[in-house]
Amino acid sequence: MNRHILITLFLSLSMSMVGNPILKEGFIEFSKIKTEDYTDAFERGLKEQDKNIADIVGQKEPPTFENTIVALEYSAETLDKVCNILFNLTEANTNDALDALAQKYSPILTKKNSEIMQNEALFKRVKSVYDSRESLNLDAEERKLLEETYISFVRSGANLNADDKARFAELSTELSTLTLQFSQNVLKETNSFSMQFKNASELAGLPDYELDAAAHRAKEIGEDGYVVNLTMPSYFAFMKFADNRELRKKLYIKYSGKGNRGGENDNTHIVEQIVCKRLEKARIMGNECFADQKLERTMAENKESVYNLLDNLYDNYMPKAREEMDELTQYARRISGDSTFVIEPWDWAYYSEKLKEEKYDLNEGMVKPYFELGRVKKGVFSLAGKLYGLHFTLNNNIDRYHPDVEVYDVTDNDGNYIATFYADFFPRASKQGGAWMTEFRGERTVNGVSERPYISIVTNFSIPTDTTPSLLTFGEVTTLLHEFGHALHGMLANTKYRSLSGTNVYRDFVELPSQIMENFAYEQCFLDEVAIHYQTGEKIPAELIQKLRDTENYHIAYACIRQLNFGYLDMAWHTITEPWHISGNATVESFERKACEKTSLMEPLEGTCVSTAFGHIFSGGYAAGYYSYKWAEVLDADAFALFKENGVLNPETALKFKRLLQAGGTVHPMTLYLQFRGQKPTVEALLKRNGIRY
Repeated sequence: MNRHILITLFLSLSMSMVGNPILKEGFIEFSKIKTEDYTDAFERGLKEQDKNIADIVGQKEPPTFENTIVALEYSAETLDKVCNILFNLTEANTNDALDALAQKYSPILTKKNSEIMQNEALFKRVKSVYDSRESLNLDAEERKLLEETYISFVRSGANLNADDKARFAELSTELSTLTLQFSQNVLKETNSFSMQFKNASELAGLPDYELDAAAHRAKEIGEDGYVVNLTMPSYFAFMKFADNRELRKKLYIKYSGKGNRGGENDNTHIVEQIVCKRLEKARIMGNECFADQKLERTMAENKESVYNLLDNLYDNYMPKAREEMDELTQYARRISGDSTFVIEPWDWAYYSEKLKEEKYDLNEGMVKPYFELGRVKKGVFSLAGKLYGLHFTLNNNIDRYHPDVEVYDVTDNDGNYIATFYADFFPRASKQGGAWMTEFRGERTVNGVSERPYISIVTNFSIPTDTTPSLLTFGEVTTLLHEFGHALHGMLANTKYRSLSGTNVYRDFVELPSQIMENFAYEQCFLDEVAIHYQTGEKIPAELIQKLRDTENYHIAYACIRQLNFGYLDMAWHTITEPWHISGNATVESFERKACEKTSLMEPLEGTCVSTAFGHIFSGGYAAGYYSYKWAEVLDADAFALFKENGVLNPETALKFKRLLQAGGTVHPMTLYLQFRGQKPTVEALLKRNGIRY
C-alpha cells in the first residue's frame, strides 16, 4: 500500500467525523464539547482502530515498513485525539462526569491495547519487517520506529503462551483502573480538608501577601475570614510561616496522611494491589521484579545502576545533611528557649526559613514582590527567544478549557508557526496538585508537512488577589522554568512520527530539558528581565541577587536526601520479588518506614505516609523511575557547565541543545548527550555545583 494513500486514508476517516467537536480538525473547541461527545468519540475511535488493524492483518501484500509499521503508527487517530483531551482534563479541570468516563474507558483502552499487542497475525507481520530491517534501506528515524514498535510488542507479551498472554492482558487492564482510582482518591483527599479562621491574629507569622491569599480562598467559597487548605501554595506557605506549631502539626498530619485514613478514598489496599500486579506482570515476562522489567528501556538499564547512583549521592550528601539538621536544631532550641527541642517534620520549613533570614538577611517576603507572574512569564518567553528564536503571542481567539488558561501562538524568527502553547497557572478544586507539562497534540510530519504540536503546562502557583497580582516565590520561578523546559522539548520537536516526538524519550532522560532550564533562575541575563518590583518598577537590587545566589545551596543536602528518600522508597516497592500483602504488622506505613529508615532525618509520625499519595509512582508513570530526577540532575549539572563555559546565551551551545530537543526519541539519549556535550556525564559537576566537593 502506498504510504501517501495510507496516511490520507486514515486522516480522511478522522476528518469525516466533523459533527463531533472533539473530532474536528484544528484547535480544540473545549466549550462545545458535551459529555456524550466523549462517548461518541471513544466508540468511533475503537471501531476505527479495529478496522485499521484488521486491514493491516488482512492485506494480501507481504509486510513492509509502510503497510505494517507506519500503518500501525496511524491506526488510532481518533482514539489518540479523544484520549489527549479527556485524560488531560481529568488532571487539570475534572468533574464527576469526566472522572466516570475515565474510569469507564481506561480499562477498555488498556484491554484493547493488549489485544493488539498480542495479536499473533499482526506480530508476525511486525516481526517479518523487523527481521529484514538490514535490507530495507531505512533512515535513522525509520529504523528507530521499527525497533520501538517491535520491542513494544515483545514487552507487551507477544511471545508469551496463550495462558500467560491472557493473564498479562488482564493485569494490565486491572492496573489501568487501579492507578486511575489512586489519582482520583488523592484529589478527593486534597479537597476534603480546610481550616477556616475568622481573625488574622489566628494566622500569626503569615506575611500580608499570604493573608490576602487566604482571604481570597475564603471569598471564593462564600465565607468571611481566611481559609488554609491542602493545595500546594496554601499548604507550603502555612508550613513555612505560621507561628502556631500545633496548627502546623494539624495541617501536616492531614496533608501527609492523604490516602491513609481509611474510608472511601483510602489508597492503602490500592498500593498493595498495584505493586503485586506489577510484580506478577514482570514475573510472567521472566523478570525477578518489576524494576528489572521497567529499567530495560532506560539509560540506567538495570537496578544496580540505579542503586549505585542513589548510594553514591547518599554517601556524599548525608554527612552534610546531618550537619544541616544539627545546625537547625540548635537554632530552634535557641529561639524557642527549649534546650531539648526536637525538630519535627512540621517544623523544618518554619525554622529553615527563619534561619535563612538570620544567616543571609533574606526571606521570601523580600524577594516575592520582584517576581510578578506576568513579568516572569514574559522573561521566560524572552529567554526562549534568545536561546532558540521562539516568540509567544497571546491569542484570545483560541478556545480554552478554563477561564484561567492562557493560549499563545508560538513562532520562530521567520514567522513560521511552531506550536500552540497553553498555560494554566492557578490551583482549583478540579485540578490535581503539583506541576506538569502535557500535550493535546504531539508533533509529527505528514506527507512532508510538519504538523505542529499543542503543548500545555499546568501549575499551582500563588493566586492573584483583590489587592495584588500573582507573586511567585523563588521556588515557583524555578518550577515555571522547569515545566517550560519540558514544553520546549515538545514545542521544538521535529520528527516524522508522533510516537518518537518531543518528550517520548527514556524516562531518565526526559527531565534533562526541564532541569537544565532551572539554572537560568540565577543568571543575570534572566534576572534583569524578570526581577522587577511589581509596585515601584525598580529592578531587584544587586545585593539581593547576591543573597539569592548565596542561598542557592542552603540546605541543599537536606533537599537531596529528601529526593533520595523518594527514590529508595520507589525502588523498594518495585524490587519486591514475592507478593506483598497487608496483614498484621505488615502495613504500607511499616513497609515505608523500613525502606526509608536510613534517609529519614526526623522521626515519622504515625498515620502519615508518602506512598498513599505518591502519584508519581502509583499513577504518574515514574514507577521504578523516580531516581530519574537525580539522574537528570547529574546530566543537567554537567550539561549546563558547557553553557557556563561558553556564555549562557552562546548561540552555538544553544543550537547544539536545540538539536537535542528537536530529536525527541529518534536517537538513543546517550548518543544525543555525547553529540551535545562531547563527553559522558559524571557526578562531579553536580557535587561541585552543590558545594559538596570543591
